[in-house]
Amino acid sequence: MSKIDKVKKIIVEKPLKLDCGKTIKDFPLAYETYGKLNDRKDNAILVFHALTGDQFASGTNPITNKEGWWNYALGPGKAIDTNKFFVICANVIGGCMGSYGPSNIGDNGKPLGTNFPVITINDMVNAQYNLLDFFKINKLFSVIGGSMGGMQVLQFVSNFPEKSHTAIPIACTASHSAQNIALNELGRQSIMADHNWMDGFYVENKKVPDKGLAVARMAAHITYLSKKGLQEKFGRKLQERDDLKFGFDADFQIESYLRYQGSVFVDRFDANSYLYITRAMDYFDLTKQFNGNLSKAFEKTNSKFFVISFTSDWLYPTSENRDIVIALNSISKDVGFIEITSDKGHDSFLLDVPDFLSAVKNFLETSYQKLK
Repeated sequence: MSKIDKVKKIIVEKPLKLDCGKTIKDFPLAYETYGKLNDRKDNAILVFHALTGDQFASGTNPITNKEGWWNYALGPGKAIDTNKFFVICANVIGGCMGSYGPSNIGDNGKPLGTNFPVITINDMVNAQYNLLDFFKINKLFSVIGGSMGGMQVLQFVSNFPEKSHTAIPIACTASHSAQNIALNELGRQSIMADHNWMDGFYVENKKVPDKGLAVARMAAHITYLSKKGLQEKFGRKLQERDDLKFGFDADFQIESYLRYQGSVFVDRFDANSYLYITRAMDYFDLTKQFNGNLSKAFEKTNSKFFVISFTSDWLYPTSENRDIVIALNSISKDVGFIEITSDKGHDSFLLDVPDFLSAVKNFLETSYQKLK
């Protein structure tokens, strides 16, 4: 039995009709929990992860032995305080950490590969809703997520308007931009151009499209950073030498850093999952779902919103986050907004940015006090 076979999961027996038209049932949904659910069951928070995240938001990931992706924010005494709150985090369908995805075995006894159905953010959220039934939680205290996780927050509140008291979409958008679709397509094409991809059936052929996946990760990683942050950290510093080598080895530290990011990513992530999840992000357009009127997505909810953006995030800039605030304000919803000053780019929500962490902590604790 592999480590992934041992992760916590529920089997969702109820049929789920996907946006692509196909229906799935009896599928696995892997999850992890942090903290304790109180007797009133009013302290539950559902955290949604971003593109390359998983259910292991805090502590040590038992599969990779790496730190959880949100260790700065989630844990005892931290911004999302697990001494007070019960946190649930699931691996999205399409993922590769135990939930139903391309690496699952199909009816023919082989990995699904590209026979896996195309999924959307809406499908991901509808699948995770089953966790509320599993834990017998009538209403969450909050739904929280950054980047693709923020998209899931918006979709969740739209789909289930009475199921969360508060919502914190972070560094996200209500509609994936042409720029971001283009960047995702660059990553997908690098994977599919790898001769080891084999039309998505590389596992059964004992291959790994590692070079393509590494390049996809390198390209994406650049977008998570900022020009100022890169310049301050790396500049034009050479890699452990005093002069140029006049070749194509990693002369500069930034080149070596990106190559490292690509190589370690290959060890923990499935190439097909990368294709499917980026496609789901590209298809995300909550405005279009409501015929061009984003406000209508939130008409039925009384959730209290707290929208957060970062000054140096050019992937999901403040203007796109502010569009969400404007849509909420136009129908007199309870919404707070803050733009955090940070030179760490889009990745700011994953890093030690004190103003961001204190803003989340204050909002959650103040809102919970009012609820009680």
